[in-house]
Amino acid sequence: MKKFFLYDRLHKVKAIVLLPFYLFTLLLLGSCVDEEQFEDTPQGNLEALWKMIDEHYCFLDYKHEAYGLDWNAVYNKYKVRVNGDMSDLQLFEVLTDMLAELRDGHVNLSAAHNLGRYWSWYEDYPMNFSDSLYRRYMGTDYKIASGLRYRILDDNIGYVRYESFSSPIGNGNIDEVLFHMMLCRGLIIDIRENGGGDLTNVEKLAARFTNEKTLVGYIQHKTGKAHNDFSSMEPRYLEPAKNVRWQKPVVVLTNRHVFSAANEFVMYMKSLPQVTIIGDHTGGGAGMPFTSSLPNGWTVRFSAVPLYDANKQPMEFGIDPDYFVQQTDEDFQKGRDSLIEFARQFLSK
Repeated sequence: MKKFFLYDRLHKVKAIVLLPFYLFTLLLLGSCVDEEQFEDTPQGNLEALWKMIDEHYCFLDYKHEAYGLDWNAVYNKYKVRVNGDMSDLQLFEVLTDMLAELRDGHVNLSAAHNLGRYWSWYEDYPMNFSDSLYRRYMGTDYKIASGLRYRILDDNIGYVRYESFSSPIGNGNIDEVLFHMMLCRGLIIDIRENGGGDLTNVEKLAARFTNEKTLVGYIQHKTGKAHNDFSSMEPRYLEPAKNVRWQKPVVVLTNRHVFSAANEFVMYMKSLPQVTIIGDHTGGGAGMPFTSSLPNGWTVRFSAVPLYDANKQPMEFGIDPDYFVQQTDEDFQKGRDSLIEFARQFLSK
C-alpha cells in the first residue's frame, strides 16, 4: 500500500506520506498535516521545509540530547542566507546545508539537478572493505542464489555475501545456501557496504538463525506536531522460519556503510545467542523515512518513525560490533581481508 505526499498547483502542503519501499507495512503517520499555503519563493520554500521537519521529523529531541541540536536556532541561522534574488542552485545549497544539521543519512533533498544528502556517517571513516580482496576470496566459481553470493572457504567455513537488501531473496534461495553449507563449522555473513533495502528480506534471512520467537526491538509512531508527541513503544518480534534453520555459530561482518535496513539486520542478529558481530560500528539509520514536497516541487525525504533495539535504545547513530576489527595495510599488501580472517579464526575456535 502506498500513499504519496501530493503537491498541487496552489503550492499547498498536504497530509499524505509515502511508505518506504524497503520496510514492512506500517501504520501511516498518526495525524494529518493541516493544509497550509507557502509561497513558491526562496523564503517560502525554507519556511515549508523547516516546518515540515519541525512537526514530523522523529529525532529532534534525541539529537538535541546527543549533540545539542536546536532546530529553532537552525532556522535563525539559515533564514538570513535566503533572499528573493538568489538562484535555484543557491537555494538548493542553503536548504541542503540546513538539513545536514540533522546528521541523518535518511534525509535528502531531491531536485532535477542534484541530490542533497548527508553521507558523513560513512565518508568520514575507513571503508574496511576492498572489492579487490573480496574477489580474491570469491574467485570465479562462487555460487549465486538470487541476491546471495556464496562459497565454502578452504578451512570449511561458509561465506555468504549480501550486497544489498534491495536484492530479492526467496526461501528456496536461502534453503539452497544453507544446505550447501550444511557440513561447515560456521558461517560468515558479509554485509559490508550494504546500504539497506527491503526489510522483508532482512526478516526472511534473520529468521533462519532463531528457533524461538525473539524480541528484537521496538517502534513508535508520531501522534502530533510537538517534538515529543509519540505513541507508546510497540514491541517487534522475529519469528523463526518454517524452513531450514542454521544451528551453528554465525559471524556478521559490518562496516560504516551498513545502514538503514542493513542496520536493522545487525540489530536482529545481535539479539541471537549464536551470532557474533565483527568489524566496524554500523552507519545507523534507525528512522523510517517518509517523503514530502516543497512548493517548488523539490522532494524531501526525512525520518518520521523511530526504531529502537530490544533494550529500547535508539540505533540512529549505529550499532557497535562485538569485536572491533579494521582492515590493516599490512594485511592488504598480503592480499588478506583482516575482517574475514578474524572471523575465520573466531569460528575455527
